[in-house]
Amino acid sequence: MADATRRRAPYLLSLPALLIFAALLLVPLAMIVGLSFQAYDLNTGRIEGLTLGNYADTLGDSYYHGIFLRTLGIALATTLVCILIGAPEAYFLSRMKAPWRSIFLIVTLSPLLISVVVRTLGWALLFGRNGVINQVLAALGLASGPIPMLYTVHGVIIALVHVAVPFMVISVWASLQRLDPRVIRAAQSLGASEFTIFRRIVLPQVAPGILSGSLIVFALAASAFATPAIIGGRQLKVVATATYDEFLGTLNWPLGAAVAVVLLIVNATIMLTYNRIVERRYSRFAQ
Repeated sequence: MADATRRRAPYLLSLPALLIFAALLLVPLAMIVGLSFQAYDLNTGRIEGLTLGNYADTLGDSYYHGIFLRTLGIALATTLVCILIGAPEAYFLSRMKAPWRSIFLIVTLSPLLISVVVRTLGWALLFGRNGVINQVLAALGLASGPIPMLYTVHGVIIALVHVAVPFMVISVWASLQRLDPRVIRAAQSLGASEFTIFRRIVLPQVAPGILSGSLIVFALAASAFATPAIIGGRQLKVVATATYDEFLGTLNWPLGAAVAVVLLIVNATIMLTYNRIVERRYSRFAQ
């Protein structure tokens, strides 16, 4: 009896967290999935009956094809830029001495203390035709006229990088904390070059952090709403803003739910595939 109780103890201890998880995530998600199969009429709204028409409209309409491709392209570009910025930044932070390491780490993570909407509005002021960036470029003679940055894809990517790069830094930083400096010193004493040390010691330690950080950044960028809505405006739609328009603009909730479910499936498929490919190559590389 005591052995059976001990075996059930982990499940019993996990039960409250599982119930909260189900109540806050799984139940609303199941409701959205159920809503996506409901029929809709432009005159009367939702009507009785189930249909696959909402998914047919989402998957068969070239309008949504363009929105999905734009969303995934922005998310991929944001992830790549965050890797190029966040991984070296975390590595340099790990090499700093106290107290500078703590100071620069706090500065790097300080954007997380500010609302995403506030940060994005700040970028909107910088990107405007009469914004600070265009004024500085004009004063330096580097631009003959205002450079369009607001309501553009690259403007959205820059703002999303500012939002997401701290998550990449945190992920890589956590991986670097497991790196023993004595291993690097031992490799140096044995005559290993800096490139060999980086390839055989540092990179295998950083790779899991880059993997987890890129998954977080991609998910945040692909599902972001506030930043694309403010920087991209009405002209540059992504899946999140298109879903918002279906829910609150046309009031076509079933179609909006179908768009959201398709985005979830696409994101999950890309992230799981990426995770498996990178882990497989990383395991071969580590050997």
